[in-house]
Amino acid sequence: MYCTIVRRAKFNASHRYWLEECTPPQNQARFGPTVGVHGHDYVLFVTMAGPVDGYGMVLNLSEVKHQIRDLVTAPLNYQHLNTVWPEFAHTLPTTEYLAAVIWARLKPHLPITQIQIYETDTLWAAYQGEAMTAYLTVSTHFSAAHRLALDTLTLAENTEIYGLCARVHGHGHNYGLEVTVAGEIDPRTGMIVDLAHLQQAIERHVVKPFDHTFLNHDLPYFQTVVPTAENIALHIAQLLQTPIQELGARLHKIKLIESPNNAAEVLVTAPVPNLVALLTAHG
Repeated sequence: MYCTIVRRAKFNASHRYWLEECTPPQNQARFGPTVGVHGHDYVLFVTMAGPVDGYGMVLNLSEVKHQIRDLVTAPLNYQHLNTVWPEFAHTLPTTEYLAAVIWARLKPHLPITQIQIYETDTLWAAYQGEAMTAYLTVSTHFSAAHRLALDTLTLAENTEIYGLCARVHGHGHNYGLEVTVAGEIDPRTGMIVDLAHLQQAIERHVVKPFDHTFLNHDLPYFQTVVPTAENIALHIAQLLQTPIQELGARLHKIKLIESPNNAAEVLVTAPVPNLVALLTAHG
């Protein structure tokens, strides 16, 4: 039987987005402030899988730590990514391409199944060895109120189903939203999607319409659909699927964090109306 293990590591590095074939105004228009050299405290998660041996381990974690340090974090720490490795001579060191390059460097030495790298706590990427396909996640938030109740039921009946969430004046949450998109890494820009355009699409189609609203009253969709975490996540997937497709990527997953104890995930494996929301409880 196989078991999956994850090793965390960190490094600090700088990079910039700049194409030599473009003029300074063209680079500025395309990449905005990231044309300047800037740095990040990167957090790396290396996922590995294998059988559990007689010592109760998939791998010796001390040896894993040294492999990751020697092959990745030590060479990258306090370096300028654009010049540190030959892989970045032609392709920009975006988060998603960095994940793919780290995979290629570690795969001959470790049984990795995923590389996940956090550029910030609101932006991270993952690579799973699928040719040039990578995954990019943007995290944001909005605040909204809702009430869980069906118009066809009495208050007592709704309370039986939804508990305190059925109270007539509703209640509010500071929702966390994670939008994961998938796409092919561009061999020149290193991107699977224009990040600024992706963030603008999420803001335009979800954050602004949802933020500081009473979902049941202010959004027509939820006047007939109970705004559970599952239904909200499904609706967000419906709203974002086409705009993300128009950007040249595809929506992969929506995660809506209603509270520290409750979250709903929608994995986009079919047309959005046929998706299934998976409610996950933590703690």
